[in-house]
Amino acid sequence: MSTEADARNLVQEFFAAWTKGDADLAASFFTEDGVYDNIPMTRIEGREAIRETIAGWLSQLDGIDFRFENVLVQGNLVAMERYDLVPAKDGSTKELGAMGIMELRDGKIAAWREYFDLAQLVAISGDAGEGSP
Repeated sequence: MSTEADARNLVQEFFAAWTKGDADLAASFFTEDGVYDNIPMTRIEGREAIRETIAGWLSQLDGIDFRFENVLVQGNLVAMERYDLVPAKDGSTKELGAMGIMELRDGKIAAWREYFDLAQLVAISGDAGEGSP
């Protein structure tokens, strides 16, 4: 990325694609050989596999939004402390705390590593549907 503002903008647009439910757009932010590594889950390699995974999760959710606590940019790295906000069946919103690191290359996401509590995700998925954000 050329500037910190460019990196922050890329992250904002990427998560906006999730909020819109647009897996194709979300996947377009990755390099062709991009990696999406949900650390307690299976590592996903390649833009098409990432698109299929995101599409599968989005199809099982009644929406998703994000609340960022901190976004730090250093060179080609972006660190995000955030909460994934998922509508539950009872009308409430469930929150999953996550820490993510993105490695950027040529204006795209080359690698995205996520760290979160898998037991909390399973509990949220049961309340919100079968999705796994």
